[in-house]
Order: sequence, then C-alpha cells, then structure tokens
Amino acid sequence: MRDIRDIIFHALEGKRFRAVLTAERAGVLSGVDSVRIRAEELGIALELCKEEGEELSHGERIGTLVAGPKQIALAEEQLIGELAKASGIATAARTAVLLADGRARIVSGSWKKMPPQIKELVRRAVLTGGAAVRIAEPPMIYLDKNYIRMLGSIQEALRACAVFSDDTKVVQLRGEDGTVAQETRAAVLGGADILMVDTGVREDLECCLSELAAMGCRERIKVAFAGNVKLTDIPELSRRADILCIGKEIVDAPLLDWKLDVLGEEC
Repeated sequence: MRDIRDIIFHALEGKRFRAVLTAERAGVLSGVDSVRIRAEELGIALELCKEEGEELSHGERIGTLVAGPKQIALAEEQLIGELAKASGIATAARTAVLLADGRARIVSGSWKKMPPQIKELVRRAVLTGGAAVRIAEPPMIYLDKNYIRMLGSIQEALRACAVFSDDTKVVQLRGEDGTVAQETRAAVLGGADILMVDTGVREDLECCLSELAAMGCRERIKVAFAGNVKLTDIPELSRRADILCIGKEIVDAPLLDWKLDVLGEEC
C-alpha cells in the first residue's frame, strides 16, 4: 500500500527542512543511542546538544534535525517515541534515587517483564536514572517463591545452591513457608545474604527486621522490600530497608513529552 505522505509531499520532492526537538517538561534525558540509530535509518541528519542522563529543563531545545518532509513526519512519530518513554522512566528512576538520599539501594527489575522490542530501552533508562536493575550484582542467585515451592522449603532451596559458595543468595519471603519471622530464621540459618520481603505489607518488613535483630545478625543481612511501593513511600521506607524494589512506579512512569517544530526550509 502506498504511503499517502508520498502523495501529500510530492510537490516538495527534493526539499529539506530544519526542525527542533524540545522537552515539554523537566526531567532526565534517555534514549539517545536509540534515537540516533533510528534517525540514521530514516535518513535524518540529527544533532543533539545533550547526552544520555543529562537534566532537562521545561521548554529546553535539545536537538535539531534536517530531513525531507516525509522523514520529518516520520521523526515526529518515531524519534519522539524513543525519547518520551525512555526519558519518562529515567526521570522516575532519578526521582526515586534522590528520595532515598543514599539510605537505600533503589532497584527496578520490572524491565525483564517488558516486551522484547523495548526491553533494552527500558533497562538502559532505569540505569540512566541511577537505579539498579538487579537486587545484587552478579554472581547472584535469586530464590523466588516458585523455586521454594518446587524444592519444598527455604532450607531445601538454599541447600540446592550451596555449591555456588561465592554467589550472593537472595531469598524471597512471602509468609508461605511459615510466618515471615519463621521464614526469616530459616533463610538466615540456611545461609541467605539478602532477604526480600515481597508482600508490600509494612508489618511483614518490621517482623523480618525484628527477627534479624533477635538473632543478632541485622548488620550482616540485607533486607529488601517490594510490593506496590510508591515514590512517596521512599523517604520512610529507606530508613528501614536496605533495598527498595520499585516496579510500576518507574517502568510505567508517564511519558516525558516532547515536541518537534519545523523552523523552515533548509537552504
């Protein structure tokens, strides 16, 4: 099927136009590598005056592009899409990190659940914003509820990965294998390094912390908390947990809006 833009712009064949990209709200720039690749594929000459991770002001012009009329129309659809989603995520991640103020590690692992087409863009945006994409750096073993269910218990799950002596062992606590206090004790005795209280219930977090304190090992065991954590919860929770795992508030952050304005024909 013929693209109707070929008909609409027929009289402009051979002409090139200059346009500018402007951020419509303040935030953090992300998606730079993707947008440069896409611009090259479309035959657009793109110049950006900002780099990945730099702060943006409301109404700030961050780039110019020169292209034919059809390419300009495509740029409004495709280049802005690359920047809007990535910059929105990076902005939310940066906000979360600032709210934690160094007290807790901010992690957003939900990029793994994104469609393959945008998974890497989302992952990069989270990192650009200053958040982590994993609870701990590799080598790491994450024993989630399904590992524990299949292996029979927290103790058996930890026993199964004992051969990986140098790996950080993370155990998900959900109150399924006993109370959260019982799960905490079982995980510590089994050799866990990080406990993930993945219920979103503050009382469960406090229960885990109290059990660790009673066992005298709070200082050496890190505690992560997840489950519908909002950005507004971060100042308080970062004083209790060592790691805050935030999914939707970051990866589903609103788009950072952009606009593309044609300035005129390029001479």
